[in-house]
Amino acid sequence: MDDIIERLPEMLIGAVTTIELTLLALAFGICLAVPAALARTSRLWWVRAVPYAYIFVFRGSPLLVQMFLLYYGLSQFEWIRSSMLWPILREPYWCAVIAFALNTGAYTAEILRGGIQSIPKGEIEAAKACGMSPALMTRRIVLPRAFRIAWPAYGNEVIFMLKGSALASTITLLDITGMARSIIAENYLSLEFFGLAGVLYLLISWAFMRILKIVEIHLSAHLAPPPLASATPE
Repeated sequence: MDDIIERLPEMLIGAVTTIELTLLALAFGICLAVPAALARTSRLWWVRAVPYAYIFVFRGSPLLVQMFLLYYGLSQFEWIRSSMLWPILREPYWCAVIAFALNTGAYTAEILRGGIQSIPKGEIEAAKACGMSPALMTRRIVLPRAFRIAWPAYGNEVIFMLKGSALASTITLLDITGMARSIIAENYLSLEFFGLAGVLYLLISWAFMRILKIVEIHLSAHLAPPPLASATPE
């Protein structure tokens, strides 16, 4: 117990790194997912082809392999090492963020595509009848409605991304898992510190789920039944 208390600050530092990696990956992933999802719903096959290939590759291959290819594979090319991208790609932190963002972006794009295709046709027709341009309709009707529909499924992707971030420890990052492995290499208390790592992941997951639930309630406020009017005595 004394060892856990003594090394708890280091584990909390690892928890901060885990949260940073997850939030950055989710933010960049959304930026990739929105245009990919819109392109996937296009009627033109050549517009659908590029996001389809991106989604197929990143959903069909393991996240660990993607991260290794990015961190270890790209460094083999001389033109990469001499390019302006090398200061970023040589850092394990940013390689992990990029790999996580590409991976979660692919899954999120499919979630949003499902949300877009689930929008009732009448809402789209009503927007067109109001004279909205395609861009305005996408901004005011399609994307807000798709996010409301897809939010519960996206919540699962957020938790999957949080748990997947443990793979960052394989490229020397000291997130929760990496910090636990580093400490265990010193004191060999595997059960105690992997158990503590599990507890920290559970706490972060609980916090994320609470935030996601609050947002879901806010997005679905219009579906809540109206409050019952209190009877006034005559």
